[in-house]
Amino acid sequence: MSIASGDRLLAILALYSETRLQWSPQEMIDALGYSRPTLYRYLKLLKENGFLAPVPGGSYALGPHLVELDFLVRKSDPLVAFSQTHLDDLAGRFPGTAFLAQWYGDKLLCVASASRDPKVRTSYPRGRPMPLTTGAASKVILANLPKRRQTQLLAADPAYASGQIDDAVFKRLRAIRRSGMAVAHGEVTPGIVGTAAPILDDRGHPLASFCVSMEARAYAALDRAGLEAAIRAAVAEVSAATARAPETPDAPSPIATSGGQR
Repeated sequence: MSIASGDRLLAILALYSETRLQWSPQEMIDALGYSRPTLYRYLKLLKENGFLAPVPGGSYALGPHLVELDFLVRKSDPLVAFSQTHLDDLAGRFPGTAFLAQWYGDKLLCVASASRDPKVRTSYPRGRPMPLTTGAASKVILANLPKRRQTQLLAADPAYASGQIDDAVFKRLRAIRRSGMAVAHGEVTPGIVGTAAPILDDRGHPLASFCVSMEARAYAALDRAGLEAAIRAAVAEVSAATARAPETPDAPSPIATSGGQR
């Protein structure tokens, strides 16, 4: 299969989102501009390999092979493996939820989490994209990007009209970068406070963030210095373990890319 064909196959999978869980062949043709024979050839491949599954009404949903891949990611991702023990420890010591948010492309995803109370439900479970420019987990990554990338990401967010990206925004990001910690009050979920620190690679580029989120009343009664120290310690250990892990050759830097990359 050519590179162009591979790109076209991936473009079909990229159509799917939380707001569009099913697509008919005609809707795919309208969205992607493929000819009908080309689309059906790709659909056959995707269906046979479990990436798409037909649903009643003639549409297609994402298929079971993606569930299998998610299982393998959980087993093989070194960042998740190194982080889970620390997430469990943070969740045992502090109220709320501890989670690892990993950055890829133009998205930030929760990829692992832990909570003292099994009844606690986070607004962003594993795999659901998080806001790029709001919330502690996102801002602590944004703060560690070059200003040009910060501007690109902020400008793409409807919450920031061009006139709202002023020096005060960048001043706050610089303060987060210097402190190595971000705290956000109710920015993602009303009544919830998030505290986060970045996981950086050996060049200082952000890979992910560790965040502990909890109700505002619990945060107000908390030893905040103790919380921040615990998060910093966890991040330091995970960063060191990640640096020792075998490196994937020729991995593209998300810092240097634009458009489709963050």
